[in-house]
Amino acid sequence: MTPKILQEIVSATKVLQAGGVVAFPTETVYGLGADVSNALAVNRIFEIKGRPPNHPLIVHFSNISNLQHWTQEVPEAAWKLAEHFWPGPLTLILPRGKHILPIVTGGQNMVGLRIPNHPIALALLESLGATGALAAPSANRFGRISPTTAAHVTEELGSAVDMILDGGACKVGLESTIVSFNGKTPTVLRPGGIPLAALADILNENIALSRTEDSAIRVSGTLASHYAPLTPLEICTTKFLPQRVRELKEQGLHVALIGWSTEIYQIFLNMKAIHYCSLPQESVAYGRKLYATLRRFDNEHFDRLLVEAPPNRPAWLAIIDRLQRASHALKINTEIDDHNTKNLKDSK
Repeated sequence: MTPKILQEIVSATKVLQAGGVVAFPTETVYGLGADVSNALAVNRIFEIKGRPPNHPLIVHFSNISNLQHWTQEVPEAAWKLAEHFWPGPLTLILPRGKHILPIVTGGQNMVGLRIPNHPIALALLESLGATGALAAPSANRFGRISPTTAAHVTEELGSAVDMILDGGACKVGLESTIVSFNGKTPTVLRPGGIPLAALADILNENIALSRTEDSAIRVSGTLASHYAPLTPLEICTTKFLPQRVRELKEQGLHVALIGWSTEIYQIFLNMKAIHYCSLPQESVAYGRKLYATLRRFDNEHFDRLLVEAPPNRPAWLAIIDRLQRASHALKINTEIDDHNTKNLKDSK
């Protein structure tokens, strides 16, 4: 890291120790962090985001050797996942340790724990000391598109944040995979940056994916409507997409289209009446660009964001989850199959 970044981390540490709120980069999305031991500072996160007080935050810390400091119990399976995937886009839901304030967990007895894989985030967390940590959700208004650059944070939260650390664009671009150990077997409550098959390979067993409404634990980013642009977003299958575009244009709507397939690319690339953007056909690359693309089109004041349904394959599970929640307010012609099934393994 450059001397400038190192000095900014020193400044950010002082802001946090004084009860301030700092936006910082991770490999997934930008987080909005406060000292996990300072109730007033943590409460500011809820105020800035407009976040319901019962919606829990994730605790970010820097070293796996301190895991037992933050929880009452670490099952063997949780240790295996932590040792393999941390630092990385994995959040473990474990029994809340005595050091964690109820405001952080939304009053629950379980807590989300993660070690992010970004040099700035890790340096910031290490500067807080061996038992220091940040409570941090994504650095955006509650329910809206998560930020993947520092500019996104500034655009949405502005001066409400005491300091923003700029670490460039996030490498993953989608939130962490959340795995709960509330029951006898590990369960994925939110698909994310680590595919289910990778988890299953480490544990040598299938991993269940829970429906949000079936989970007894509240976790970040699992409300029916979430990750949503202000512009109504609609998902449509490749087959019916041309017809749907015609229908919307006939209604006089100003439409932006986000596609991925070669078929749709060839149809719409040169149509001047349609604002078209093609995202990658590979799921990891698609996920990295998704939020920035949604945010860009949202800022251009279209009447409708029309998204070509992603491939109905497990590798796209996290993307499907995000788009379903982003389109929840507008359920028109949404024809993605329900992926919230048990024991679904990932493949490309």
